[in-house]
Amino acid sequence: MTPPSSISARLLQQRLPDGTRRVILAEHAAHVLTGVTTTRELAAAAIAEGSSLLDAARARRSDETVDLPAALAAGELLPAIDHDDSARLMLAGTGLTHLGSASGRDAMHKAAAEGKQTDSMRLFLEGMEGGRPTEGQTGAQPEWFYKGDGQSLIAPGAPLTSPSFAQDGGEEPELAGIYLIGDDGTPFRLGIALANEFSDHVTERHNYLWLAHSKLRQAALGAELLLGEPPADIHGTSRIERNGETLWEKPFLTGEANMSHSLSNLEHHHFKYASFRRPGDVHVHFFGTATLSCADNIQTQDGDVFAIEAAPFTLPLRNPLATAPAAPVTVTPL
Repeated sequence: MTPPSSISARLLQQRLPDGTRRVILAEHAAHVLTGVTTTRELAAAAIAEGSSLLDAARARRSDETVDLPAALAAGELLPAIDHDDSARLMLAGTGLTHLGSASGRDAMHKAAAEGKQTDSMRLFLEGMEGGRPTEGQTGAQPEWFYKGDGQSLIAPGAPLTSPSFAQDGGEEPELAGIYLIGDDGTPFRLGIALANEFSDHVTERHNYLWLAHSKLRQAALGAELLLGEPPADIHGTSRIERNGETLWEKPFLTGEANMSHSLSNLEHHHFKYASFRRPGDVHVHFFGTATLSCADNIQTQDGDVFAIEAAPFTLPLRNPLATAPAAPVTVTPL
């Protein structure tokens, strides 16, 4: 295989105004690929060829180049991965995975615990002690949540829309692992993407048993799929803009060097379930964060813009907040 480049290689998906789709390989420049129209199609070809995803992309690189910031501004860049059958794409994640991530959650639930160590803190400490097992060993099981399927996946620039019954719409700046399940049931990690794992923290704060409800929200995925081994230490910035001005801003740290669990441990505990290894499925797995505006008592409102940036990703992930109109649900007996 080709040695890794000193420039971070990224794959992007573009939809042109006429509806045509194409895949872009960005290294020193951003080149259109030939013969494939989706990243998933390219990944399936790489698996069949026994090559790396980067080598498969380089083998299909054309001379045509793309101005990525201009394509992003035009709304042409899609999420780093998608699936033409939204039911075949799973959004899921793990929490309490980052150093410091337990403090906000612990404060949320401490009052109910009457001064005792909360379940959140106990789970975090278990991760600190056993979340980085040696090779061949099974590490501590992390918190896990289901977020939705491909219907809930939002592109850069598109609104993150809360349901009418939501009590909050808050950002979660983090990394997401992107996976395709091979024909023999093997999960292949394609790379990582910048993500906003949008959640309802007020609902969660009411009772930690409502965490499952609070996570059933949309999520935004950056345009860039970073190829190769994920960097261990990533520094980013999470910001909320209101009426064109910065309302709140904080740095965030991610990558294994800033986590209580190794990525391989999080992946093991997700894919150990056979139903998550169905050939052809795509998985977007959110690795967690320790930085939340809700911990600083920020109350978001429609029109606020979430902005997340982190090198080596070169494009920001920006999404405005919106609220869906009420949609009463009636169950009709047959």
